[in-house]
Order: sequence, then C-alpha cells, then structure tokens
Amino acid sequence: MNWQSLLKDFKNFLKFERNLSENSTQSYIQDLQKLIRFLSDNNINKKISEINSNVIREFVYQQTKLIKPSSQSRLISSLKNFFDYLIIEKIIFINPINSIQYPKIAAKIPETLSTHEIDKLIDYLKKSKKNSLRNCTILEVLYSCGLRVSELTNLNISDIFFDDFLIKILGKGRKERFVPMSKIVKDMIKDYLNSERFNTITKKGFEDILFLNNRGEKLTRVMIYTILNIAKKGTGIKKKVSPHILRHSFATHLIENGADISSIQHMLGHTNVSTTERYLHVNKEHLVDTIKRFHPKKD
Repeated sequence: MNWQSLLKDFKNFLKFERNLSENSTQSYIQDLQKLIRFLSDNNINKKISEINSNVIREFVYQQTKLIKPSSQSRLISSLKNFFDYLIIEKIIFINPINSIQYPKIAAKIPETLSTHEIDKLIDYLKKSKKNSLRNCTILEVLYSCGLRVSELTNLNISDIFFDDFLIKILGKGRKERFVPMSKIVKDMIKDYLNSERFNTITKKGFEDILFLNNRGEKLTRVMIYTILNIAKKGTGIKKKVSPHILRHSFATHLIENGADISSIQHMLGHTNVSTTERYLHVNKEHLVDTIKRFHPKKD
C-alpha cells in the first residue's frame, strides 16, 4: 500500500471514526506530507513498515529548525496518531514515535483585549458603508459567546433559540453544546436578520446560514480575519485582534468577574478542564483583590 492510499484511509479514519473537524484532519495530513517530503528529499527508500525511530528522530530534528515548539508538539502528535492507526490496521506492530520526546512548551498567558478596546472596534465597524450591522454582530458574537471562527461561520439561524437566550454550537469533533447569549447579542442578531440578512439574496444551500457574504454564501475564515483587521487598523489598536483573541478575552473577563471554571469550560467547548485552566493566569492585581474580598482571614 502506497503513501497516498494510506493518507486517504487515515483521513477517513480521523473524520468518521475519530470525529475530528476538517481543520484538525487537514493539519494531521499536512504534517504527514512533511514526513513524505523528508523521505523523498533524503532518498530514504523504505517501506512504511520499515520506518523506525531513528528515521523519525532525524525527521523531527530537522523540523525543529523550521517550526516553533508548539508546532513540533503537534507534529509528533500527528505522527503518533498515524502510526497508532497503522497498528490498528496491522500494517506495523510497534509505534516508532514512542521513544520521541515532546518539546517543552512554556505556558503562555493568553493575550486579551479590554472591554473598552472591543467597544472601540465595534464602534468603528458601525461606520462601515456596507455590512456594518453584520460585521458588528460578528465581532459581538465572537466575544460575547467565545466562539471559534469555524463555529461562527457555520452558525445556522435554526440554531438560535431567542426565547431561551441560547445558541446551539457544533464544535470540534462535531460535539454539540449550548452557549448563552446576552440581550445585546440577541438584539443585534435580530436587527441583522430583519435588515441586511433579509435583503441578501441567498444562494441555494446557504438558506439557514446566519452570516452571509454579498454573494449570498457562507463567509470564509479569511473574511472574518479581514473584517477584524480592518477594525484594528481603523482604531489604531496595537494589540493583535483575531477571533482567538476575542475568545481569550471572553474567558478571561468571565474569570475576572467570578465565573466558575467548569461553566467556562462548557461554554468554550473544552474537553479537558486543563485547557480552560490557563485562563486562571489573570493579572496579579485581580488575584490580590480576590483574596481581599473573599478569603475568610483577609483582615
């Protein structure tokens, strides 16, 4: 069995048996394509069953010069999952990645925007001549609901429960969760639906998609980044502005205002609470203030 045939089968395994998203699946495949290029460039003519830890170690070492530690860690994870799959399929019997150590990644406190900065971004988008309400609503939903960009672009009108102030989200691994929406979000979505969205001629197949482009199709991830970048430049904000930063800001602001970690974990759609716990690394003044207000021996 050749590499391309294996990659195709592995991709189907990730999508249909592991229920990974299209983005995650594509990342795995891209990492494996790097291994294939490495073997070709170095004239390593081995069968897949003959690839051992020495070959993998040399490949990973080469990649350390090209990619950052977080990407190295994902690369090793991709390889491990691929070779585990080959074991399941009885193509190999030992995973050559098992002796490879993951790089140490320093814990990084997520960058955030203040509520004042977020308001500035929305106020700037209000001045747009076209799609101003759509763009403002996109930014507000990303921040106030803590959505991933793919969750936002795939959001359906039928997934919004206005009476219950809830939005049904299809997250990573096609896992469903419900996220509460504020009255501000509810009103903005309703206003958008009754004006710009109502006046957009929708293409077949996109009738239920909430946010549409001018051609009546689903917005791309790139378009969301473009909208945010326009607002960043227009306001002069120096910090990075992206859907992920808005998601970080959502979680951090909830922590700072006393929300419990398990509720935030559910709203963000994190499988593991340790992923959510990084948002506990808020500023020191907030931690000191929390002790002064809530600790029984604060005096």
